[in-house]
Amino acid sequence: MSFLIFETLNKKFGDFVAVRDMSLSVERGEFISLLGPSGCGKTTTLQMVAGLLPPTSGRIVLDGKDITNTAPNKRGLGIVFQSYALFPHMTATDNVAFGLEMRGVGKAERLDRARGALDQVKLGQFVDRYPKDMSGGQRQRVALARALVIEPPVLLLDEPLSNLDAKLREEMRIELRLLQQDIGVTTILVTHDQEEALSMSDRIVVMQQGDVAQIAAPLDLYERPTNTFVSDFVGKTNLIQGQVTGDNEVTVEDTRVSVDTLAHPHGSSVTLSIRPEKFHMSDDPSGHEVRVEAAIFLGSSWLYRVKGNMGDLFVTQPNTGSAGYARGDIAWLSWPEGALTLFKGAQ
Repeated sequence: MSFLIFETLNKKFGDFVAVRDMSLSVERGEFISLLGPSGCGKTTTLQMVAGLLPPTSGRIVLDGKDITNTAPNKRGLGIVFQSYALFPHMTATDNVAFGLEMRGVGKAERLDRARGALDQVKLGQFVDRYPKDMSGGQRQRVALARALVIEPPVLLLDEPLSNLDAKLREEMRIELRLLQQDIGVTTILVTHDQEEALSMSDRIVVMQQGDVAQIAAPLDLYERPTNTFVSDFVGKTNLIQGQVTGDNEVTVEDTRVSVDTLAHPHGSSVTLSIRPEKFHMSDDPSGHEVRVEAAIFLGSSWLYRVKGNMGDLFVTQPNTGSAGYARGDIAWLSWPEGALTLFKGAQ
């Protein structure tokens, strides 16, 4: 049996359905991300797991025990909020030890465990520092240590990195993932950041308007999305409208494109999806001719917006150290077999 199970969870606020028929089985030690735009139901799902919101229907089972109606303080889960919620008048040690004090752990033991937890998150030298004297990344680690010190069966993370600057957020993703793997704690992360979910998770649950759109490992989710919402939300993509005009042939405007059309009848409207980095942009006229509308240098890569017979497209090319294409240049696009994903209907 899986370690944490959501059985057909539903949550309604009046007539509004925030979460609809959410079912998920999480293995012990697994890192799961709930990913989606604002209002999709991911935070509501996390709050039901934490016990902060009762489900309208369905069950939550943890390690074989039904905890659906168990009080939040009886679930023993570790929670890190977006705001960190540290006590400003307490040192890092006292903040981390607070949860142990509430559980009746003796002073000597709780201080020892708190300092051990701070060592675990590489803050051993800041045990006596107050939150106001810490950086955002250090405060985030204190909040994480406070959640971990109680040795929770499940760690719940509610967008814990969203208040950090871009560089620190990237560093903390790596540190948090390594720490989670070292400890082996089962983790549920709520995020709207696709890069965050892709880089940290064992599996990702993509949510859309209260429904589960797809559950998959990061690579599978990115390379094999099951619908246009997932394809467009998880990373960048180009969505191209076309019509099936032959066996393994789709016509876009006046351009014929080779793609597997097995599940789509002749004459049907379809949407093609291709990631910007799947294109190869060159001076070889055997490809599809395009004109560069915009060229943006991103350091490690170039981002182009181009226009051709297939419409406006975004193209990403690696920085090779030489000058890229400029606005107004003519180039040709090609792509490898299997780079195109086909979806039913026009979007």
